[in-house]
Amino acid sequence: MTRTTNGPVAVLGLGTMGTGLATRLLDQGIQVRVWNRTPERTEPLARAGAFAAARPSEAVEGTSAAICTVADGEALGTVLRGPDGVLARGDYPGALICASTVAPEEVVRIAGNAPSVMDVGMLGNREHARDGELRLFVGGEERVFTAGRPLLEMLGKEVVHLGALGSGMRMKLLLNLLMGIEVQALAEAAELAAASGLDKRLVLKTIAGSGFASPVMAFKSRRLATGRFDEPDFRLRLMAKDLMLASEQAEAAGLRLPLAAAAAETHVRATEQGLGDEDCAAVTRALTPKPGSHT
Repeated sequence: MTRTTNGPVAVLGLGTMGTGLATRLLDQGIQVRVWNRTPERTEPLARAGAFAAARPSEAVEGTSAAICTVADGEALGTVLRGPDGVLARGDYPGALICASTVAPEEVVRIAGNAPSVMDVGMLGNREHARDGELRLFVGGEERVFTAGRPLLEMLGKEVVHLGALGSGMRMKLLLNLLMGIEVQALAEAAELAAASGLDKRLVLKTIAGSGFASPVMAFKSRRLATGRFDEPDFRLRLMAKDLMLASEQAEAAGLRLPLAAAAAETHVRATEQGLGDEDCAAVTRALTPKPGSHT
C-alpha cells in the first residue's frame, strides 16, 4: 500500500479541527487540497497554499489520503456517498480517515466497504491540531493503520491503534462523555456558588487550582469566569450530539448511565435555547434560574 505521506492529502470539512489539521499539513510541507460546505472557509488556507476544491470528489483527486472532519453522520454520509462524494464513482484508492465524531456503527455502514478506511477519535483543541499535539485513537485493519501511521504521527503526539473499525469512535465518545459531565459539574458548582452569595470568579479559581479539577475543567473555568462563550473551542451542539450518541451506545449495551443521561438532557435543552453554536461551557446558561423562579 502507498504510504499516505507520499502524495497530497485532502481535508474535507474546515471547522475548528479541520482547519487546524490542514494548517499543520501545510506547515510540514505537504500538498493539501481542501473542501468545505461553505466555500469562504477555504479562502485562508488557499492563501496559505492549499488547493480549494468545489466538491469532495474534486478535493480527493490525486491524493494519497483524505481526512473527513465534518460535523455529524449525515454530513459524513453526504461527503462520502453523496452525488459529489468521495466514493460516488467507486473506491477511493488512498487512505480514508474518518475523524468526524459519529456513531461507531455509522462509520462501518458509511465507509466500511472502502478498501482502506480508518476512524480516528481526536483528543485536543484547535491549537493541538495546528501544532501536531493531538492524541489520536484509531480503529481499522492493522495493514491500513500501518500504512497510515506516518501521516497520523505528523498530526498527533500520541497515536494508538485500538482495534477494528469503529473503535476510534467508541473511545472518542467515552472521552467526550467525560468532558461533558466534567464541564457541566463545574458549571453547576459555579452557579450554586453565585446563588449562595459566594464570589463566582474566586470559586472557579479555587476549583481550577485544586486537586478536584481535571485539566479540561481548569481550562473551561476561564470561560465560565468571564462568561465569554463565543469563538468556541468545541460547540455546545456537538457536545449534545456526542452525549446523545454515548447514551445510545449505553442503552444498546444494556447499561444505565445516570450521569450521561442527565448531561445529555441538559445539553439538548441548552441547544434548544439557542446556545448550540457557543462553546460547550455555555451549558451554564441552561442552569441559571429564570426570573421569579425559586431555587
